[in-house]
Amino acid sequence: MLPGRLGVPLSQENKLWLSWHDSTWIPILNPTNIMDYFSQKSNIFYDRTCNNENVRMQRLGLDQLTNMTGIEYILLHVAEPILYVIRKQHRHSPTEVTPLADYYIIAGVVYQAPDLANVFNSRILSAVTHLQSAFEEASSYSRYHPNKGYSWDFSANKALSDKSKAASKKDASSNKEEPGSLFQRQRVDMLLGELLRKFPPPMPPQFQQQQQPQQAGAAGAQNQTGTSNQVKTEPQSQDQQNSTIKQEPIDNPSSNNPAPAETSPAPVMDIKTEPSEMKPPPEKKMKI
Repeated sequence: MLPGRLGVPLSQENKLWLSWHDSTWIPILNPTNIMDYFSQKSNIFYDRTCNNENVRMQRLGLDQLTNMTGIEYILLHVAEPILYVIRKQHRHSPTEVTPLADYYIIAGVVYQAPDLANVFNSRILSAVTHLQSAFEEASSYSRYHPNKGYSWDFSANKALSDKSKAASKKDASSNKEEPGSLFQRQRVDMLLGELLRKFPPPMPPQFQQQQQPQQAGAAGAQNQTGTSNQVKTEPQSQDQQNSTIKQEPIDNPSSNNPAPAETSPAPVMDIKTEPSEMKPPPEKKMKI
């Protein structure tokens, strides 16, 4: 008999805390050889006095188990390629059996499934343990004074909670990422600007269609202004060079009235051109 943990035999140790596997079989496990894998001599969950061992020694098929009575193992559930469930049961007749235990094989490792009593015991024990710790912590805050009687003092707990909060804040601040320096940010902005100048993003087709008529209108306006700004210079004749220009104001009937304070357009002047060969005015004769 192999010794268990802390010198306790495996037969007396709780098998819910144990597991078994054979690494040589794990890569080739399938539903046809999973029972042979479970029937290995080193498997602590396998009972050598079962009917499966008798059938195996007699080289019979597993279908002969229904004609026998006693402990046997059957393949209950298969979820290839990772999960197999094997049941240990006691057969009383070909139609009557009593389940004793279930074993599940996950990735080649065999475990014993806990029964309902063990599940309830574990849950109740964990609940009672938490309740006991809660009552012990609550009783540690109770105080007794002969004049005041019993009272609660949570000052120590408050100090501990403040320390824990300060420690958590320090951890959070230390875990925060530090922002980049000014040099790093400017360097990144310069690189991004160079990339944008070299590889400008493509303009969406909608904006291209809207921009084309605007560009055409701007080009037409520029052409018109260019033609109007052109000045034609023509040679002047000799008569025009010798001509003089006279400016005469236009009669304004409202000249007596003062002009309003508001700015008014400048008066239009008539420009008359006369040839340079002008006759002098006739002499005036005095009458006697």
